[in-house]
Amino acid sequence: EIDVLWSLKSGAPAEGSSDEPLVCSQLILAIGHSAAAFLSSFILDSVCWEVVGVVKLWNEWCRTSNTTNVLPTDSFCLFYRLIADPTVLLCQCSCYVAEDQQFQWLEKVFGCMRKEGLQVTILSTCPVADYKTQESTLTLPSPFLKALKTKEFKEHICCPLLEQPNIVRDLPAA
Repeated sequence: EIDVLWSLKSGAPAEGSSDEPLVCSQLILAIGHSAAAFLSSFILDSVCWEVVGVVKLWNEWCRTSNTTNVLPTDSFCLFYRLIADPTVLLCQCSCYVAEDQQFQWLEKVFGCMRKEGLQVTILSTCPVADYKTQESTLTLPSPFLKALKTKEFKEHICCPLLEQPNIVRDLPAA
C-alpha cells in the first residue's frame, strides 16, 4: 500500500484540499540516494522550501513513515514546495519503489496534481558499468550527465542526449 500525505500549512491556497488537485507548474523528482543528496546539497540547502507532503510505502527493502524529520541514512520520499512560487514542487525519493508498486506510486502522486501545463524533470543515476558506449568508460569525465526528453519538451537541454542502446529503468522509466 502506498499513501501520499499532504501537510499543506493552514492559509495555503485551496488547491491543497483533498477535493481539488494541486496546481503544479513544475515537478522535480530526485529518485535514488545520489539524486536526493544532490537536491539536499544544492537546492534544498536554503530557506526557500517547505515540506508539504510525504509518500509512505512499505516493501521488502523499504519501510517509510509519515515523519518529515529524517536522517540522511533514512529511506524517505518527501515533497517540498517553493515558498516564492507554490506551484513548483520537488520530490526527494531515496526509498526503493518495488516494480509492482511503481504504477500505484505514479497514480497516487500524479493523481494529486493538475496535469495541464505540468513540466516534470526527473533526476536519477545509474552505475557507470551499466552505461553502454564505444569509448572506454575510463576516459569519461566523472560524473557525466545525459538527458532524455519527450517531443513535447521544446526548451534547450543543458547536456547531450542519452545514446541508444542505453535505457532508463525502474521508477524513473515508469
